[in-house]
Amino acid sequence: MSAARAGSGHRTSYGRWKRRPAAARRGCLVSLRRSVTRVVLWGAVLAVNLLVVGYLLVQVPSPNSAATLQSNLYLYADGSVLAREGQVNREAVPLSRVPVKVRQAVLAAEDRDFYSGHAIDPRTMLRGAWYTVTGKGRQSGSTITQQYVKNYYLNQEQTFARKAKELFISVKLAQKQSRDQILEGYLNTSFFGRNAYGIQAAAQAYYGKDAERLTVAEGAYLAALLNAPSRYDVVARPEYRRQAVRRWNYVLDGMVEEKWLSAAERAGTAFPVPHAVRAPAGLSGQRGYIVEAVKQYLVENAIVDESRLAAGGYRIVTTIRKERQEAFVRAVDEQLVRALDRRRPQDRSVRVGGASVDPATGEVTTLYGGYDYTRQYVSNATRRDYQAGSTFKPIVLASALANGSSTVDGAAITPDTVYDGSNRRRVVSADGPVGYAPANEDDVDYGPITLRAATEKSVNSVYAQLASDVGTDRVRSTAVDLGLPAATPGLTSAPAIALGAAQPSVLDLAKAYATLANHGARRGYTLLKEIDRGDAPISLPERTSIQVIPRTAADATTAVLVGAVENGTGREALASGRSAAGKTGTAEHDRAAWFAGYTPDLVTVVAVMGQDPDSGVLRPLYGALGEARVNGGGYPARIWAAYTKAALTGVEPSPFVLELASNP
Repeated sequence: MSAARAGSGHRTSYGRWKRRPAAARRGCLVSLRRSVTRVVLWGAVLAVNLLVVGYLLVQVPSPNSAATLQSNLYLYADGSVLAREGQVNREAVPLSRVPVKVRQAVLAAEDRDFYSGHAIDPRTMLRGAWYTVTGKGRQSGSTITQQYVKNYYLNQEQTFARKAKELFISVKLAQKQSRDQILEGYLNTSFFGRNAYGIQAAAQAYYGKDAERLTVAEGAYLAALLNAPSRYDVVARPEYRRQAVRRWNYVLDGMVEEKWLSAAERAGTAFPVPHAVRAPAGLSGQRGYIVEAVKQYLVENAIVDESRLAAGGYRIVTTIRKERQEAFVRAVDEQLVRALDRRRPQDRSVRVGGASVDPATGEVTTLYGGYDYTRQYVSNATRRDYQAGSTFKPIVLASALANGSSTVDGAAITPDTVYDGSNRRRVVSADGPVGYAPANEDDVDYGPITLRAATEKSVNSVYAQLASDVGTDRVRSTAVDLGLPAATPGLTSAPAIALGAAQPSVLDLAKAYATLANHGARRGYTLLKEIDRGDAPISLPERTSIQVIPRTAADATTAVLVGAVENGTGREALASGRSAAGKTGTAEHDRAAWFAGYTPDLVTVVAVMGQDPDSGVLRPLYGALGEARVNGGGYPARIWAAYTKAALTGVEPSPFVLELASNP
C-alpha cells in the first residue's frame, strides 16, 4: 500500500469513528475504561499477593557473622604483605546507659518519627532514592528499624533481593520487639568510624569516656558520624570539618525542632572536637597512611562501603611499589630528618608529605604520609589544608596555551610572550585595572620579562596578569580537567587562583602534573591492582585516558618547566641525574614548601609542612631546619632528587619527547 493510501485509510477510519452514533462511542470508551480498570486491579492483586508471599516466606534470621569479623589483608604491588587491619572494637551496652539526650540526637539525625512512625516509610525511601539518583546527596531513606536489620541480620550489599528482605524483616521485627529494644540494638551495631562499632566503643574512640557520660554536644557529633563516619572525623579529615560541623548543627537544630532541646541549651553548645586517634601498632611507619588512603579510595569510588570494608575478609593488592616506598623513606631521612634539631622549637612543627604517580598508567606507586602513622595520624599526602603556592602556576600556563588565550593587547600568548614583571603591578583587564596587585617574592622588580623566564623565577605579578588574560573561570576548569578535584578547598575563580590559593593534597597535585607528563591525556588514578573477598573478585572502576588539553599545550608547559629546573628555582632536582621538569612553591605565610616535578617515567610531589604537634594549628616554617625560610627549591627538591634517582634505578634514562606548536 502506498503512503498516500495508508494515510487516506487512517483518515477514513477516524472519519468512521466520528460518524458513529454518540451512544456507540460512549460504549467503546466505557469498555476501554473497564479493561484498564481490570488490568490495574489485577496488578494490585498480584502485588498484594507477592507482598503476602514475601512476608510469609521471609523469616527473621539469626544474626549475621558481624561478630566474627575478619582482618583485611593489604599487599604491595609485588604481592608481599603491606599490612593487616580490621580488628573490631565493640562493646554492647543497655539502652539505660545511653543518656536520653544522646538517644534523641541519634533520632534527630536518622529517624525523627522512630517512636511514632512505622517500621518502613515508603515516602522517605522514594525521596532518598530520588536524592541519590539526582546527585542531591547520599540519602539512605531507611528508618532506624531498617538500618538495624541491615546491620544485625543482613549485610551492606545494594541489591534488590537484600532490600526486599530488609523490608519484610523490618515489619516482622517491629511486631516482635519494642522500639526501645530496636533502638538499643541499632546503637550497639552501628559503625561510627575509627573501627568502632556501637555507641560505647565510639564514645571511647572519640572522647575517651563511657557512653553514659557523653554530653549533648558529643552525642550530636557521634550521631552526625553515622551519615559518613570517616569523612566527618574532623581529626583524620580536617578538610571536611565544615561539612562535619554543618551536619552536627543539623542534628542539634533537629532536636530543637522536636522540642528535645531548648533554644537556650542549643545556643550554649560548642562543637566538641574529638580526641586524637590512637593508631594500632601494626600500622606503624607508612603502613597506616597507605591503608587509610586505600580505604578512602574504595569508599569514594563506591567499590566497597565503609561498613562492609570494616567487616573484613578482603584481600587488597595495592599499586604501591615496596622498593620505591622504602626509597622515599630513605630520602626523607637522609635529606631532612638528619637536619632536624630537637633544640630548635620550630623543628617540632616540621612535617613531610609525598606521592608518586606513573603518568602512563595512573598508578600511585608511592605514598608518604608522615614520619609514623602511630605518632602523626593525619596523612600529609592526602590532607587538603595547605595552599599549593607557585606549584599552581604551570596549570595557569597550560590553561593559557590550551585555550589559545591572548593578552590585553590582543597578542597570542606563548611561552615567549613578554609581560611586565614589576612588583605590585596592578592587574589590567580589557575594561581597565581590576584592583589586584600581588607582590613578588622579596618585592623584586623584574620589568619586561618573558613568560618562560617568569616561570623560572616564579614572578607573581606576571602570573596574576596571565590568569586575568586567560580568565579565572577557564583556569579553574583546566585545573579540574588536569585532575584536581572540583571540590578542592580554595579552588575558586577569584584572582588569587593564579598564585596557588587552592589547597589540593600532595596526591591531588601529583595527579594533575601526571596529566601534563602524559602529554595532556588524563588517566584516572588508582591505588588498587585487584581486590577480592574469598574467591570472589570485585570489579574496579574502568579507567580511561581522556585528552583534556591539546598535546602541544601540555608539552609546551613541560618545556617551560624543564627550564624552571635547569635555570630557575628547581635546580636541586638536577641531582636526580634525569631529564626533569618541575616547579617550586611556597604556601601563604610560609606554612608549606613544595616541589612538584616529573621525568618522562615518574611524577612526584614533595611538600614540607608546618604544624604544631600539640594543637594541630598550621605553623610557618620560619627558622625551621636552621634556615630563615624553607623554600621549595631546598629540602623538597633535594628529597625529590634523592628519591627519583633511587626509584628509577634500572630504568634507562630518556629525554622528554615533546610536540611543540612551532614544530613542522
